[in-house]
Amino acid sequence: MLKKILLSPWTALATLVIIVAVRVADPSFVESVRLRYFDTLITSPRTITAPTNIATVNIDEAALAQHGQWPLDRRVLARLVRDLYDRGAGLVVLNVLMSEPDRQGGDAVLARTLREYPVVLPNVPGEQARNRARQPGAAVVGSQYLGTIVEYPNILANIPALENAAMGTGTINTMTEIDGVTRRVPLIATIGDKLYPSLAMETLRVVVGDSTFQVKLSEIGVEKMRVPKFGAINTDNLGRIWIDWAATTPSYSMMDLPLDLDRAIVVVGPTAAGISNPVPTARGAVWPHELQAAVIATMANDTNIQRPDWADGGEILAILISGVILLFLTRWTYAGLATVVVLAVGGIGVSQYAYHNFLFLFDATAYGAGIILVALHAYGVKFVSEFLQKQQIKRQFGTYLSPAMVEKLQQNPELLKLGGESRELSIMFTDVRGFTSISEHYGEDVQGLTKIMNRYMTAMTAKIIDNQGTLDKYIGDAQMAFWNAPLDDPDHALHAVATALEMMGSLDAFNKEITTEGVPPFGMGLGINTGTVVVGNMGSSQRFDYTCLGDSVNLASRLEGQSKPYGVKIVLGPKTAQQVNTDYLVLPLDCIAVKGKKDGVDIFTVLGLRSEVAHDAADIQMHEAMLELYRQQKFDQAIRFCDMLRGRWAGSMDHYYDAWVERCWEMKNAKLPKDWDGIFRATSK
Repeated sequence: MLKKILLSPWTALATLVIIVAVRVADPSFVESVRLRYFDTLITSPRTITAPTNIATVNIDEAALAQHGQWPLDRRVLARLVRDLYDRGAGLVVLNVLMSEPDRQGGDAVLARTLREYPVVLPNVPGEQARNRARQPGAAVVGSQYLGTIVEYPNILANIPALENAAMGTGTINTMTEIDGVTRRVPLIATIGDKLYPSLAMETLRVVVGDSTFQVKLSEIGVEKMRVPKFGAINTDNLGRIWIDWAATTPSYSMMDLPLDLDRAIVVVGPTAAGISNPVPTARGAVWPHELQAAVIATMANDTNIQRPDWADGGEILAILISGVILLFLTRWTYAGLATVVVLAVGGIGVSQYAYHNFLFLFDATAYGAGIILVALHAYGVKFVSEFLQKQQIKRQFGTYLSPAMVEKLQQNPELLKLGGESRELSIMFTDVRGFTSISEHYGEDVQGLTKIMNRYMTAMTAKIIDNQGTLDKYIGDAQMAFWNAPLDDPDHALHAVATALEMMGSLDAFNKEITTEGVPPFGMGLGINTGTVVVGNMGSSQRFDYTCLGDSVNLASRLEGQSKPYGVKIVLGPKTAQQVNTDYLVLPLDCIAVKGKKDGVDIFTVLGLRSEVAHDAADIQMHEAMLELYRQQKFDQAIRFCDMLRGRWAGSMDHYYDAWVERCWEMKNAKLPKDWDGIFRATSK
C-alpha cells in the first residue's frame, strides 16, 4: 500500500506544497532570481511616445588632461554651465557635491553663474553633517508619519554660497536591493524633522516652475505625491519608483559638446578614473549622473512601473492552481507534457504582456520553476512506476515469453490487462511418454534424470517461445502453454498447431542425440484446444502467476491424455481444428465425452501442412466414411475400412487404426442400444 502511494503522481502535491511554502517565505535567493527577471523586463526594448529630451555630459579623462586634477577649478565648472546654456541647454543638473571651498578660489565665479543660470545641485544624506542645506519646498500632509519613509540622521550640503545660489538642490540617496543592485530610487527622504526631495524630484520641480512638491503620508507610508504643475507621481509606500531604462540618453564628453542641445535637461558628472564609482543597476554598471538622468527621464516620461500590492498573492495562487491542474492532467502523458509547456511558456507570456502593456511587474521565474518541478516530480514518479512495472513484466514473463514479446509488453504495459479478462485462447498441454523407462535408466542418479529432463524441456520450450506462445507452467514432466495472451495473436490456433508439429520435429532430433548416449528415447503426447477462458494474474497477494482458467483449459488437458489411447501424437479440439483446417491436414478421430463430462466433443488430429503432406481426397473421404459406419454400428464395415486405410499418410495413422479396430470389436460385443449416440465416454483422464 505504501509503495503504491509513493509511486502515485499525486505525491507531487508534496512538492507543490513545498514550492508554495518557499514562495510564501520568499527567501533571499528566490527574491534575487525574481529581481534579475525584472531586470530583463525593465531593460527590454519598449517604444516611448514623445520621450523627454535628456543628455549627460561626462567630466572625463580628456577634461582632466585639459583642466588639471580633480576637483576642477570651479571657474571651469562655471564656464561649462555657461557653455551648455549657450548651446541650448534647457536645464543643467550639476551632479558634483561641493561641500568645501574651492582651494583655487573659484567659488564666487561659480556662485554668480548659478544666480545667472538655473542649475540644480546635489546633497548627500548620511551619517555626517556639513554645511546647511537649503530649506526644502515640501508641503507635507501627515507629517507625524515622517518615520515611515527613508530616514537619514544628517545631510552633507554644498557650501552656503553655492547652496543658496542654485535654483534647487536634491539628495542623491539610493537604495540597493538585496543583491546590491539599484533598481528603485526613493524620491524623498526624511532628515531630522524635514522632508527633502531627491535630485530627480527637485529637477522636475524646477523644470515645471513649481515652488514646492506635495506629499501625503499615513501609517503605511506614502499615499500620494505630486508636483502641482506636473501632476501625481506614483510611488510605493517608501516613496520609491522603479527606474525605466527603455529611453536612450545621449552622452557627451565635456570636451566635445554638440552645437545644439535642443533644450535638453543636461546632467553633468565625473567619469574619469578614480573620481566616482559606477552604480550597479538593472542595465549594468552606470555612472551616478547617468543613474540620475534615468530617474529624471522615468519621472518626466510619466513612466509608472509597478509591482502591484496583490502580485505576491496572485503569483502564489497561480502556482497552486496551475500545479493542481497539471497533476490532474499527468494521467495522460502527452496532455500533461503539453500542459507543462503551455503553463510555463504562458506564464512568461503573461508576464511580458503585463509589463509591455501595463508596466506591471509579475514574476514568471517562481511560477515557471514551480510548474517544472511539480512536473518533474509527477513524471519522475511515473517513470519509476513504469520502470518497476517493466521490470516486473520482465521478471514475470521473461522465462515463458520470447524476448521480443517481453519487450513489447515493456514498451506498452497497457497491453497486459492484469486481474483477469475473458478472451479466446489456444491452450496446449504436453506430456512425456515412456517416462518410466527413462526414470529406470537413471535409477538412483536423480541429478542425471534432472539434467536430461531439463534438456528435454529446454528443447520443447524453445519452440513455444519461438512461435509467440506463453509458457504457463511445468507440471512434472508436462508443460502448459497458450497463445493470444498477453499479446493479441489473431492466428493463435495456427501458431499453436505449428508449435506442436515443430516440437515433434525437435523431439526426433533430441532422441537421436540422447540415444547415442544410451538414454531411452522420449515420447510425447500433445493436446490443443481453442476456447474462451479467463486469463490474467491469479493467485494470492504473496504470489501469483499469469495463467488461464476455464472449461476449455480442462478440455485441453483431457485431450492430451487421449493422445495415447488413440495412437496419435497430437489431439485437437473442434475449434482448433476448424481454425487450422485450411492450412493443415486435419482428420477427425472420434466424438468423446472426456472424464467428468456428459456431452461429447469432436476430436481431431493433425498430420502437417497440406502443402507438405502427401494425401488423397479419396483417403480422407474413406476415413470420414469409416467413422460414420462406426456411429451407425456397422462395425464390420468400419473394420474393413481401417484395414484399407493402413499405410496411408506414410503410416502415421496406423496406430490409430489398430486402436480403432479394437474399439470396433469392443463395441460390436457390447450390445449397444439402437439409439446409441456414437459418443465414446472415457473412464480415465
